[in-house]
Amino acid sequence: MKRVLIGVDYNPRSEKVVQEGYNLAKKLGAQVCLIHVLADVSYYGINYPNFMGFEGYNEMQVDLNVISELREVAKKFLLTAAEHLEDPGVTTHLAEGPTSSAILTYSKEWNADLLVLGTHSHSVLEKVLMGTTASRILERTKIPVYLIPVKEA
Repeated sequence: MKRVLIGVDYNPRSEKVVQEGYNLAKKLGAQVCLIHVLADVSYYGINYPNFMGFEGYNEMQVDLNVISELREVAKKFLLTAAEHLEDPGVTTHLAEGPTSSAILTYSKEWNADLLVLGTHSHSVLEKVLMGTTASRILERTKIPVYLIPVKEA
């Protein structure tokens, strides 16, 4: 295993995922890339017409600059996470779109040998109705996935 792709999100518990994934990668002598996904960022720039009596989007005049600002915040977040590891060899990738698809696509592009993901605490009903990013990735990936539980104690 030469390339380990670690998924990181805004949840504070993802620090555990990054650290444990990084430690595993170092034991394997592998390169590390941190990936963060902005899901459906274009949604924030849509000005919807009135519907069901709701005029919120028209009144707020959501600016397309919001998308650019979100990207910049996400880039800063990702770079800070990488710097936290104190390893200049760690790379980062910011993706956009549905989270599981974006991670799978980049894992192929980057030729990842292993994906490291956190599993959050979700209710059984929520998993049945929506699934989870980790389970969607497990269903579709062709490479090993190392799951780190980040459930609240």
